Amino acid sequence: MNIQKMLQQAQQMQSKLAATQAELASKTVEASAGGGKVTVTATGSGDILSIKIDPSVVDPQDVEFLEDLVLAGVKQAIEDGRKLAEGEMKKVTGGLNIPGF
Repeated sequence: MNIQKMLQQAQQMQSKLAATQAELASKTVEASAGGGKVTVTATGSGDILSIKIDPSVVDPQDVEFLEDLVLAGVKQAIEDGRKLAEGEMKKVTGGLNIPGF
């Protein structure tokens, strides 16, 4: 077993992981709820960038419905971003489960 070679491979993987994380921060996913009435855009790193709401669902008498749509859209966008991140990280790690990545 060549420890020097293993350390070099670990450093290369660490560099690739860092580059992939930076790339994920620039990629976006878009999720919608309520048949497209609420659209949420998020980065692959999980940051919410925007929320668009169709004016037709803004009803002062039923704010709870709008809140539910926004929450559903945000949850879906975060989940889609997480899936994107997992897919990209698996490419780098070869499917190894590395905690924190």
